[in-house]
Amino acid sequence: MISRSSSLRAALLITAASLTGQAVATELIYYPRNPSFGGNPAYGHVLLNSALATKTHKDPGLDVDTGIEELSPLEQFNDALERQVINRLTTAATAKIIGPNGNLIPGTLETDNFVINIADMGNGMLNVTTTDKLTGATTSFLVSSQ
Repeated sequence: MISRSSSLRAALLITAASLTGQAVATELIYYPRNPSFGGNPAYGHVLLNSALATKTHKDPGLDVDTGIEELSPLEQFNDALERQVINRLTTAATAKIIGPNGNLIPGTLETDNFVINIADMGNGMLNVTTTDKLTGATTSFLVSSQ
């Protein structure tokens, strides 16, 4: 009869022999999932749906159905009025710096809050610089005068 220790040794020998075979491995390859980083574009909707499903933050100022900010009628009226006033001021200012043929006129225009300087740079280019009198901040851009 085979003793218990010899059967245990035989089992360990068989297990060890089966584990000593050649290991098979392949190269690890990274495949991005996100289409923004080179992943498959067909996976984009899955990522979007996952993000929307896990989103827990709700903006109290947005309409739940449309995602558009809800404004009271008074706020809507004030916004429309502000846009109209700014449009009229812009129209009045541009009437002074644009000639009858539609071209900008080099010179300086000063309003209560801004100084607009139009300088002829040569070769048909004008430099328009707007300076905020209160902060001193300036913006500038080049435009063709032709």
